[in-house]
Amino acid sequence: MNDKKTKLKNTEMSLISELMKNSHRSDRQLAKALNVSQPTVTRTMRKLEKEGLIKEHTIIPDLRKLGIELVAFVFGVWSPEKTTDYSEDERVNKAKKFLSEHPNVVFASSGQGLDKGRMMISLHKDYSDYSEFMRQARAEWVGLVKLESFLISLEVDVMPLPFSLRNLGKYIEKMV
Repeated sequence: MNDKKTKLKNTEMSLISELMKNSHRSDRQLAKALNVSQPTVTRTMRKLEKEGLIKEHTIIPDLRKLGIELVAFVFGVWSPEKTTDYSEDERVNKAKKFLSEHPNVVFASSGQGLDKGRMMISLHKDYSDYSEFMRQARAEWVGLVKLESFLISLEVDVMPLPFSLRNLGKYIEKMV
């Protein structure tokens, strides 16, 4: 994976922003929104795909309607006394194996904050599903990582800002 940052032109940033707001629009509709020609949109989209800046046109479904009740943010910190039992490569491979066996994990990474160094986001149909997932995670990482989680119920009546990438599209638009 190439982590090199790419300097984007305004048209490229604007196209990414528009796609995040609504990826179902045709190239012609996107061209009108960006005030450029349709071939410019098509050519720019191909370039962005080739460079890996946009990977696929996807949707974010209403998770509740798919039977997902909980979103778990799981934070972890290495146990200092056990950290030396595995090399960094061994820990990463162990994590990749665990994550590959749990397709309900939609994001996992190292990071900083809350005195934690690891984080993953997982989706669960109910509390029993979440509980079983955490039992497996703790068994896999026993003594090596201390896990804590923050649960979000999608069954709440009021959600001030539901999950969407539209707002990220608006943020990117402001960067242009």
